[in-house]
Amino acid sequence: MTGYGKAEVGLAGGKLTVEIRTLNGKSADVAIKSNLLPKELEMSLRRRIAEVLVRGTIDVYLNFEPASQEGRLPLDTDLLKEYYKKVSAIGEELKADSELLSAILRFPDVVSSGAAKKADSITEADTAAVNKVIEEALAAVDAYRCIEGKALYQDVTSRVAKIQAIYDEIEILDKERKDLVREKLTKAVEDLQVKVDPSRFEQEMIFYLEKLDINEEKVRLRQHSHYFMETIDGEPYPGKKLGFIIQEMGREINTTGSKANYAPIQKLVVKAKDQLEKIREQSMNIL
Repeated sequence: MTGYGKAEVGLAGGKLTVEIRTLNGKSADVAIKSNLLPKELEMSLRRRIAEVLVRGTIDVYLNFEPASQEGRLPLDTDLLKEYYKKVSAIGEELKADSELLSAILRFPDVVSSGAAKKADSITEADTAAVNKVIEEALAAVDAYRCIEGKALYQDVTSRVAKIQAIYDEIEILDKERKDLVREKLTKAVEDLQVKVDPSRFEQEMIFYLEKLDINEEKVRLRQHSHYFMETIDGEPYPGKKLGFIIQEMGREINTTGSKANYAPIQKLVVKAKDQLEKIREQSMNIL
């Protein structure tokens, strides 16, 4: 959801620049950082921006540059003269030597901000031009997101493939693990030098191995991985759903680690968790 776009348009009184910056967010949170727009125009722009960008923390900056310096810095000459007279009188009384004019220009209200704001306002006559420049900025954001999205897609899907490859390794180690557990239990009974019922021992062995069985976790993890790829390839805005799928993948990986009770598999589980956490971080930037 990260993006940036900028566009400019010339209006009757000067140049309007629009910048749009977006960051990750669960919904479209639009903030227009300007008081130039009439309220009715601002509301319609909010709706349009949310419609196009769908999700994210969206900041919209509007900057207006008047065509002339006169419009930007109007002087209240009467007030300036009044200040000058008073300061000059004080200066003569105190025999002070200073740059009076430059000091006076820093006094409050000598430079009238009210006239400048009026010159910088956007009127209904500018609506078409403003809408056009907003659309151009939105198109720039969309282009930025598309470039980032291609790289993001490659990164996320490659990590899903790595998790599947890790589970292929776990599949190989799983049979080895079961054989080692069986040998370990058999040796423990032999070391105790006690007679056991072979059929009862085999039943208990099967029951114990069933508790350590991770076949269901392996199957569900592969199903979730397949569903992840279907979703990211097939839906226009898959971000929220991918978040839920990632949660399910994490649950299966955690259960695999807790049930495996075998160091080589647990090492692979750690690798799978690392890949999934990176997918989770990246998924926050997917619409």
